[in-house]
Amino acid sequence: MKIVVTSVLVDDQAKALAFYRDVLGFELKHDIPMGEHRWLTLTSPGDPDGVELLLEPNAHGAAKTFQSAIKQDGIPCTFFGVEDVQAEYARLSAAGVQFTRPPTVMGPVTLAVLDDTCGNLIQIVQHHSTA
Repeated sequence: MKIVVTSVLVDDQAKALAFYRDVLGFELKHDIPMGEHRWLTLTSPGDPDGVELLLEPNAHGAAKTFQSAIKQDGIPCTFFGVEDVQAEYARLSAAGVQFTRPPTVMGPVTLAVLDDTCGNLIQIVQHHSTA
């Protein structure tokens, strides 16, 4: 068994696509109309057959409540791995991305937390070599 799709709740799929594709740099995999919403997935750059990130509408009341509560408590909804947190922080800050936590060393990782403009906090993480 393996993970093939994981989702992030978003308040607006078009806005989320623009942020996750055009700002973060993920690549569009599927954009399929599904009535009022879309099956909208992205993959990591250069890995079109990798895990898909579904930009899932928070249309259900429980989804909105959950999304709002974890963001209010400062909890990231997901984590993305990066090679260099400092470089990503500089690149994304220059693009206007708002961070709630700047790069911070936490033992074997350096992390930063950003606001995705779609109702979520996202943590970016760089693992340090233990060698």
